[in-house]
Amino acid sequence: MAPQYDFEEIRCFNDADVPEKLWPLIDRPEIEAFVKAAFPETDMDQMRAQVKQIHTIEEFQHSVIAKCVMGIAKKSCDSIELRGTEKINKDRAAVYITNHRDIVLDSAFLCSTLDRAGFKTAEIAIGDNLLAYDWIKDLVRLNKSFIVMRSVPVRQMLEVSKRLSAYIHYTINEKKNPVWIAQREGRSKDSSDNTQASVIKMLALGGTSRDIIQNIRQLNFQPVALSYEYDPCDYLKAMEFQLKRDDPEWKKSKQDDLFSMSTGIMGYKGRVVVTIADELNPIFDTYPWINDRNAQVNCVCALVDKSIHSNMVLFPINYVAYDVKHETEKYAGKYTDEEKTKALAYLNGQLEKIQIPNRDEAFLWERLLTMYSNPVVNFEKATSRETDEITPLT
Repeated sequence: MAPQYDFEEIRCFNDADVPEKLWPLIDRPEIEAFVKAAFPETDMDQMRAQVKQIHTIEEFQHSVIAKCVMGIAKKSCDSIELRGTEKINKDRAAVYITNHRDIVLDSAFLCSTLDRAGFKTAEIAIGDNLLAYDWIKDLVRLNKSFIVMRSVPVRQMLEVSKRLSAYIHYTINEKKNPVWIAQREGRSKDSSDNTQASVIKMLALGGTSRDIIQNIRQLNFQPVALSYEYDPCDYLKAMEFQLKRDDPEWKKSKQDDLFSMSTGIMGYKGRVVVTIADELNPIFDTYPWINDRNAQVNCVCALVDKSIHSNMVLFPINYVAYDVKHETEKYAGKYTDEEKTKALAYLNGQLEKIQIPNRDEAFLWERLLTMYSNPVVNFEKATSRETDEITPLT
């Protein structure tokens, strides 16, 4: 089936684009500066020679991107694990819809662990607001990213959304390549991961049915839960809560965004677990037809949320934060005294990093506790099953 829209402006690059887009990119001084900052030991001449021998996107992802991402993981994580690969159906592509905690690493950890496990990587939805320079846009499109146009006039938004949805449907059903998309446009500031209705409405636009659930069904939804033991940006998020509370007009600067991005990438994350859940189509198949579009959207959102929440891995710091916030010992059996001491020391250390005028320590402490306890609250609502053991990075 030929695509109805022209995807040239938003599509990810393919193998034919490699000589024109990848080979010159490695010679840019910005790339060298980035590589040297993240991996000072890198021999750039050797890396340039290696990259200019690459002819396919898959080879670029496997030999360069995945190695870079796993290198970052080894510097900033104690372990990173991919679970649920037995649930992947290799005969069809799926939309991996995940919670959104880190601007860069959510999709990077998913795709790099999939690559390491021998599975096809996903095409990645990325907002044009993150693509400040042409070289960044070229780099992400070489890494199988497609562009979500956010900086367009309101009157154009519906048509832009229709084209984006059509591209995702085309990628799943014609190209047979999986797609990654976050369940909401912005990162979860309080770690309570909830699906944004507008994301589901956009994804349904490109289907062949007037029924939203049937259009979503065509995308083979497969939720993925991303569990980070520590969020390096937790203190920045807490600080933003107070700044917005004290001044409703306050907005982050571009410098703030860049600092948050770099902190998220290189900051300490402890243990990370990527958990692939069951596809949602079998559940959709059991649902009666609903003659209410908003009810259909809410139904999809609720099912995605339940799947992600019930597959989250909870760490001692989550249980400690819950018990401290709620002044209880409900989960005292989930952590040792040593783990509690370590968790509280970490949270107090993050609190001390916040230096702003009129610093409201009680408010900031409550925000940090809320961030780490919300996954427990959501897990309670979704399921009562126990979490599994966590294996180390290999």
